[in-house]
Amino acid sequence: MAAAIAYRGPDDQGFWSDPISGIAFCHRRLSIVDLSPLGHQPMASPTGRFTITFNGEIYNHNALRAELRTRGFSFRGGSDTEVLLAALEEWGVDGTVARARGMFAFGAWDRHERTLYLARDRFGEKPLYYAQFGGTLVFGSELKALRAHPAWNTSVDRDSLAQFLRFGYFPAPRTVYRGVRKVMPGSIVTVGTNDGRLSISEHAYWQPSAINADAIAEAERGAHVDDVHAALREAIRLQMVADVPVGAFLSGGIDSSLIVALMQEASRTPVRSFSIGFSEERYNEAPYAREVAQRLGTQHTELIVTPADALAVIPKLPSIYDEPLADSSQVPTYLVCALARRDVTVALSGDAGDELFGGYRRYAEVTSQWQRLQRWPAGLRHAAARIVNSVPRGALEYALLPAGLLRGRPDFADRMQQHANAWQSRSFSEFSRSVTSIWPRPEDCVLGTDERESGDAAGAAASDGVAHMMYADTRSYLPDDILVKVDRAAMSVSLETRVPFLDPEVAAAAWRIDSATHRADGRGKWVLREILSRYIPREQFERPKKGFSVPIGQWLRGDLRGWAEGLINPARLRQEGFLNEALVSRRWAQHQSRRTEWGLQLWGVLMFQAWLEQINDPRLFRFSESDSVKPLTLKTRQASGYA
Repeated sequence: MAAAIAYRGPDDQGFWSDPISGIAFCHRRLSIVDLSPLGHQPMASPTGRFTITFNGEIYNHNALRAELRTRGFSFRGGSDTEVLLAALEEWGVDGTVARARGMFAFGAWDRHERTLYLARDRFGEKPLYYAQFGGTLVFGSELKALRAHPAWNTSVDRDSLAQFLRFGYFPAPRTVYRGVRKVMPGSIVTVGTNDGRLSISEHAYWQPSAINADAIAEAERGAHVDDVHAALREAIRLQMVADVPVGAFLSGGIDSSLIVALMQEASRTPVRSFSIGFSEERYNEAPYAREVAQRLGTQHTELIVTPADALAVIPKLPSIYDEPLADSSQVPTYLVCALARRDVTVALSGDAGDELFGGYRRYAEVTSQWQRLQRWPAGLRHAAARIVNSVPRGALEYALLPAGLLRGRPDFADRMQQHANAWQSRSFSEFSRSVTSIWPRPEDCVLGTDERESGDAAGAAASDGVAHMMYADTRSYLPDDILVKVDRAAMSVSLETRVPFLDPEVAAAAWRIDSATHRADGRGKWVLREILSRYIPREQFERPKKGFSVPIGQWLRGDLRGWAEGLINPARLRQEGFLNEALVSRRWAQHQSRRTEWGLQLWGVLMFQAWLEQINDPRLFRFSESDSVKPLTLKTRQASGYA
């Protein structure tokens, strides 16, 4: 199990077991703080009560160390792991994670209570999976570690696969496998015994707040700018602490430019910054990053990649990500991580700026669409949607033909049926989910599924459309797509990434800002723009955002066409039995016609197919009509081991 994820920790390995209790830990170490053997894991607490295997960084460990010393603790080394264990002794698990300012996932065994704790940081920066197979419970940072255990025995979860096609990622606690779960961000899983049987429970120790939706006087907005500025400065000061070289990703956009500006302000020497560019001008932001680097005085490294360079990454994706991920920016993310790892071991990133400060353009667009839709009577909208959805696609095309609506639009009937789902929305939550879904009706594509929708991530916490979408993204899209994308890409090359915007104090400052202020200039991230203008001229960042993307649709008609056609061959899809081969083939043909664009939908299908080909495990294909999402078994006769 440890060897399967050795790249996450190439510097050291350790093993610990308690045969009487039936528990074992293994650890792979990427040495960041205290490079000496005193940072070796698994590590025991001062009294021996707790033993831990811990992934991540506790940025305020020096402050916690000082406080614990006043309470009688002494320390042999300088690692944050040693501080974490002392904190567990003093404050228990809940008290420790509440005080910890950092990113982490850990398994901690309490010898006195004979209880295992699996804990994950507030936003889910670090991954943690677990599963129970008969009498064995296994956990680890990646699924490939769990698969290495001889008790592994499961199959593809078709309902989760449908959710993957809808969102492009597996929303927690789901995974691609039946019965295998992610620990939720900001949560602790407790594994104990009850009458000799395992008892497993999970509780949240923290959850994000909704943003302040109350209007405020414009004169008060400057206070928000100062608050966020101060919180970011402190977060970056803490996150730049390491006993190895530290650098930063720099795209030239608002978020990464601000992080690098504050790093350079705090550093006595030029900060190492890294960016990649593309030969396709439409996707190339390297010149902007170069200008920002020159302005700030960083030691900048730039790599212009060709389509061939980027395409060479694609065969690696199933192994890197362990389960399908349909975010095509995973390709440049891997490339910039590999570039940075040549010179540094830690890299700070500007991720989460959009979710916390209202940066996505779709926030305003979807809110505006919902307002227009509400002008139509609900009864009329629902009736129209029922008619469109009840008519077979062929009949719908026949009906539309006389009106000329299919001329030059072979996908018109497909698009119309997709939009019909949004017409039936009873709330903004349902509407935003529908219009932002990659496959709005994934059950049409995944065979044998009755998709179970995830709960409303925003619930009653959001009071307006923009606030709702920001909150929902913070709960799901951020931890399950953005942070997964960065963590797996970085750790595959043994690089640690840190996200200053996800410092608890920075996030709290963001949530005190009303949504009107976030979008005061009509474009989002007003507060971050104001702070950045204190460091570089506005003309260097006030420009349309290109995004960290690649031309997937174009590649699927060109260099990737042969690879893709092999993965979605109709005979192959029929034999595997997961996907509707007629629908996939129709989307593919429509895309190849160049008269429509299904690149995002097809990318999700292809990422699943590529993953399935690489896994090549016949047990994954087991399926019966009664299959559905099964909760983790809560009780079993005996626990034979953990890892």
